[in-house]
Amino acid sequence: MERYKVMRQLGDGTYGSVWKAFNNGTNEVVAIKKMKRKFYSWDECMNLREVKSLRKLNHPNIVKLKEVIRENDELFFVFEYMEYNLYQLIKDKDKPFSESEVRSWAFQILQALEYMHKNGYFHRDLKPENLLVTKDVIKVADFGLAREVQSSPPYTDYVSTRWYRAPEVLLQSPTYSAAIDVWAVGAIMAELFTLRPLFPGASEVDEIYKICSVIGSPSYQTWSEGMKLASSLSFQFPQLSPTNLSHLIPTASPEAINLISAMCVWDPSKRPTAAQALQHPFFQIHKRNPVPTPTYEFVQPKTFIPTALKPNFATNKESEGQAGFKRGIRNWTKENRTAGQYGSGKVRPAVNRSYVSPGSELKLVPPISYARGPVVPVVNSPMPFLPTRCYPAVLSSNASYGRPYMAGGETYQQAFHALPAITANHRRGYNIRNSYNMTVA
Repeated sequence: MERYKVMRQLGDGTYGSVWKAFNNGTNEVVAIKKMKRKFYSWDECMNLREVKSLRKLNHPNIVKLKEVIRENDELFFVFEYMEYNLYQLIKDKDKPFSESEVRSWAFQILQALEYMHKNGYFHRDLKPENLLVTKDVIKVADFGLAREVQSSPPYTDYVSTRWYRAPEVLLQSPTYSAAIDVWAVGAIMAELFTLRPLFPGASEVDEIYKICSVIGSPSYQTWSEGMKLASSLSFQFPQLSPTNLSHLIPTASPEAINLISAMCVWDPSKRPTAAQALQHPFFQIHKRNPVPTPTYEFVQPKTFIPTALKPNFATNKESEGQAGFKRGIRNWTKENRTAGQYGSGKVRPAVNRSYVSPGSELKLVPPISYARGPVVPVVNSPMPFLPTRCYPAVLSSNASYGRPYMAGGETYQQAFHALPAITANHRRGYNIRNSYNMTVA
């Protein structure tokens, strides 16, 4: 460890603490995880799940384990350094992330899961704290609870943070699978859109109640195995109708809502795999948003007028003030352009008009629109038609978000899913998870 100079502590957990350090030999910044328990042999170190899994997994969206050091019966893991974790970004955010950011991060996480599941591992503890971010790159970290897909059940029922725990784990199923990682990604996606957890249960029972409040109660038709698990625990699901996710996540597109709904279903066999989720239309943006064709070019006007699309025909390259160029119902020639607003020797400035060839009738050039719905040609529009989705700011009256109950007559959406305030974040300045036992024991 003499090669490393410790700079500051990054975090502290049940099993170890993480420090930012500097490698004196390579001048590289790294993250060093120091385990709290003692290790008296190398075999004991190499049998750790985190070491076994990370030695086999090598992917751009999985954090890289650089070195394992055992010194004086203390164990150190040297990882590549990442600037933030996703929870820090959510906590310090004043307004929800854009859909392009959510799309990019979700795509990278699912790529990591596809690789991980294909190579025989599932994570079991996906949550914002275990997703590390540097610039536009996000990586899955903390493989302390990772298991092999082919490992023999029963599995422990206390895995993952409660808010991202799949229902089959909450109901203590001994044979859950990699589908629990897909459920967690769906919950994390929803949280990125709203800056609030989708299922913020205060206990295992309350967590199931929150899930029922959002996706509705299960039945023998929708999840027979889950009903049997509940019966074995003498547990009865609350009878609640599903809530429209587009009301809870108003800033998400229909494709995003569809993907979250598909990943957060009761029956794990009906959830898409990570590979299937990557093929969802939410990620096929090039198929939904047409791009300008090669026969068109953007023309920058000479005055401060919004840019218009203009076809790249040969006549387009002529000067706008040349003789015989027809504008609307009038010819601009060298003879008649000397009068009026544009005096002698001046060329009329460019304007936003559809292309008209000399000696022909008015031909409309359909505008290229990135908005969903039919494309309606617009001629001489006074304002540019920009694709956007605007929603009014709604201030939340529930600042703490840690309510143990709902007031009489108050709906679940009003109590737990009011839109976050635009000017202040309920998570800023403190960690609301400290009030719960969120650390894996």
